[in-house]
Amino acid sequence: MSPKSPLLARAGAVEAGGLDSGTAAHYGDPLREQRALARGEAITDLSSRGVVTVSGPDRLSWLNTLSSQKLLSLAPGESTELLLLSVQGRIEHDARVLDDGERTWLIVEGTDAPALAAWLTSMKFTLRVEVQDVTDDWAVAGSVAPVPAWAEYLVWTDPWPQVSPGGYSYAETETADHPGLDRPWHEYLILRSSLEQAVEASGRALAGAMAAEALRISAWRPRLGAETDDKVIPHELDLIRTAVHLDKGCYKGQETIARVHNLGRPPRRLVFLQLDGSQHTMPAAGSRILFGEREVGRVTSVAQHYEMGAVALGLLKRSVDPTAELVVDDDGELYAAAQELIVSPGAGQAVGRQTGFLRAPRVERKN
Repeated sequence: MSPKSPLLARAGAVEAGGLDSGTAAHYGDPLREQRALARGEAITDLSSRGVVTVSGPDRLSWLNTLSSQKLLSLAPGESTELLLLSVQGRIEHDARVLDDGERTWLIVEGTDAPALAAWLTSMKFTLRVEVQDVTDDWAVAGSVAPVPAWAEYLVWTDPWPQVSPGGYSYAETETADHPGLDRPWHEYLILRSSLEQAVEASGRALAGAMAAEALRISAWRPRLGAETDDKVIPHELDLIRTAVHLDKGCYKGQETIARVHNLGRPPRRLVFLQLDGSQHTMPAAGSRILFGEREVGRVTSVAQHYEMGAVALGLLKRSVDPTAELVVDDDGELYAAAQELIVSPGAGQAVGRQTGFLRAPRVERKN
């Protein structure tokens, strides 16, 4: 778990819960902060993030063999994303990746950093790599627009929603029209001991975690621990787009990635929900999504967007009619929800099963 941010001492700061614990949910005016963040006039304290480093001459080739991403030619300063999967292809770890020429930096959720560092350490064997959880020493701050005063800091730039080399889009929407283009995103690595001074030097206002989450949700950007559960596979979240290289060598979970991509369809699909704004409350993450009286999915993230009102992400059964009007049920409190496709119901079967083979005639058995 990441240590609490010193910025919580700022006037008006209200601490966030869940994945953002230890940072401010807001500083007194969430919607104003969100507008400023969207305009590139504010920064967000992301020091709830965890930071793991891998050093040594074998670091990139080693991470390449373990992960879903092709890292052999990753240049210093280049940003990418990787997944570490189970044998069944389910997401176990998700990391933002940046190399500085000497170390590879993995920015993860704070709750995931100890487990990731421990697992990587267990996989070292005789390779020339060193793994460190440096969360106590390094903080992360985010911004829609680059921060000129922070030019000296390492910065990870989110590849979302572009389709990375070796990736593939499972979205219904063309990339040129993807709402993620309205939210470019940069995450800076800053020494925790220098975080307050860095914020002052930036010349920008502070926006809380609520603001960053609303922009993330409206950009359809999935988050580990929010959109993921113990069954989720990358195809369901459109993460083949940025976090998987379909043409790289063998890694754990690759068989599932290839099988679903080439022959099958993911059982669920990520969806954007526009919620009824007439109510003065919002449903909680984890609320049931209903089609009629039948449960067809769960809400994964919820926010109040400064332009669109109450919005959410959810995971639905793939077979749900994409035109269906849905209802979110938060322990008996009902919210009408209009869905907007993220992952297409027809996604998958990029190659498809071979057809046209003749079957042997069926032989009737005699009793």
